[in-house]
Amino acid sequence: MSELVNPLWDEHGYIQVYTGDGKGKTTASLGLAMRALGRDWKVLLIMFTKGGTNYGELNSFRNLSDKIRANLTIMQAGLDRIVYSNNITEEDRKVIHNGWEVAKRAIENDEYKLIILDELNIAIALGIVDVDEVLEVLKNKPDNMEIVLTGRNAHPKIIEAAHLVSKIEPVKHYWDIGVSARKGIEY
Repeated sequence: MSELVNPLWDEHGYIQVYTGDGKGKTTASLGLAMRALGRDWKVLLIMFTKGGTNYGELNSFRNLSDKIRANLTIMQAGLDRIVYSNNITEEDRKVIHNGWEVAKRAIENDEYKLIILDELNIAIALGIVDVDEVLEVLKNKPDNMEIVLTGRNAHPKIIEAAHLVSKIEPVKHYWDIGVSARKGIEY
């Protein structure tokens, strides 16, 4: 074994960030969730700024075996619409803030081995969730817990605190030729 490889790294949890303007940030985190569930990890997925039931991944997760589904908790912390800086309502703020409170408790109580905070970067960028509070929670996370944050516009402080950052940038996208979001591919 190489002297640079530390066997304890396998047991350590890290902070991952998937950001950028390209397609695939949530998709990457969902693949990670499936991998972790396949290893009997307890997984929490909080979908910030996303509500409603019209997501293929929610349909898939509902149909997992009882054994796998027992290790998965999903919470939607958004209304059934897209949130932008010019259309935020108090109800948006309330639902997103509630999701963040659930995330904080789960992290503090060491309830899961993997926590995915889908689109939390958006909630931070919109000023709904305080970046310094997120950093404090991340700094004090349990050593063996993996935490993933997704969404465009990851705050520089979040990028600095993370152990892995993937910036997904579009090179070419069929949206550029007028193809809209497709069921089964984008949602």
